[in-house]
Amino acid sequence: MINFAKISLDNLNSDYSFTIYQNTTQLPANWDDLAISTIFLSKKYLEVLEKSSPDNMICHFIGIFENENLIGISLSQFLDLNKLESFGGRDKCVKTKIRDLVFKNFASQVLVLGNNMLTGQNSYALANGINHKKAVQVLHNAANNLKAIFAVKGIKVHIITYKDFTNEEIKNFAVPELKNEYQFSTQPNMIFSINENWKTEQDYIDSLSKKYRDQYKRARKKAVCIEKRKLSLEEIISLEKEIYELYYHVAKNAPFNTFFLPRDHFRVFKKIFKDKFLFYGYFIGAKLIGFNTLIKNGKVMDTYFLGYDDGIQRENMLYLNMLYDMIAYSINKNFDEIIFARTALEIKSSVGAKPVKMYGLISHSNKLINSFMPKIFKYLEPETIWQQRNPFK
Repeated sequence: MINFAKISLDNLNSDYSFTIYQNTTQLPANWDDLAISTIFLSKKYLEVLEKSSPDNMICHFIGIFENENLIGISLSQFLDLNKLESFGGRDKCVKTKIRDLVFKNFASQVLVLGNNMLTGQNSYALANGINHKKAVQVLHNAANNLKAIFAVKGIKVHIITYKDFTNEEIKNFAVPELKNEYQFSTQPNMIFSINENWKTEQDYIDSLSKKYRDQYKRARKKAVCIEKRKLSLEEIISLEKEIYELYYHVAKNAPFNTFFLPRDHFRVFKKIFKDKFLFYGYFIGAKLIGFNTLIKNGKVMDTYFLGYDDGIQRENMLYLNMLYDMIAYSINKNFDEIIFARTALEIKSSVGAKPVKMYGLISHSNKLINSFMPKIFKYLEPETIWQQRNPFK
């Protein structure tokens, strides 16, 4: 635990301070009182990161205080991209090679204020009535102190970035301390809103236009040979080797990666979160050929990582069937929306998810390189061209 003296910030009537924690046992007793807006800042989730984060990731937890009162909580993740074998093996082109070269030489050590494993505002949470811009100023100071902490260890932070925020949320970052940060927009967060009139999966199906009802029927017909089962902790442990192979196959073939999960990640998540973490295995006979995971986050269902056998996925439309299964479960259990996150944007829109534009801020420690960030960023974030679909009547 690293304590910092109170920091006087411009335009503040009182002194704010922050404390940086290195493990969850150090967190204040009332930490979870502030983790209401998202489960991904709760002690339980931070414990998952503590016990089973990617090998190239170091997490810190930040408490924001007014006098002695905890008024804000936040998460930071340091990523050492030099520890990765590749940044993604799907796309083979000149632009990809340039991107990899840029990362390895100029941007391999990244400090994220937020959660690089998820999509959405899981960066910080505040007590009621706290001014967000003032809290952002504190987080900026915390980021600089983390940068200094790593420097003492001989680690140079190349990039500091704040992510992921909607158009309204990013306005809280319009503070003098961040005036030199480059504001960027990444791939959208695909969010599926559940109509309050839908009580069953059939209600959803009935709302689809004929073209997309036919898509649904075709997908379900293709998957008749596949059995879906909710797996227990014991089953996850017994199938851990197969699970990781399926996950790694999908992850390594993604267009871009900044981490790979450790082999025991899903068992750790299930052990800590129990019924709030859902793990579904897909089988042909006794063979596991795919899986997906869901996290109950209040009235929101968050999709998490998945894996599949690519040949079977194509032949049996497995991924599309997974999306339909997630929708059916969330409707049946009265959730308000599903966070489908990034990637596979077009197929997610074909089942009814809508894109929400997300923003972040980024800066490089080298002032000269930072001045070229608007041009450099296009190599750091792969561009995705896709067509939005509307499956409803």
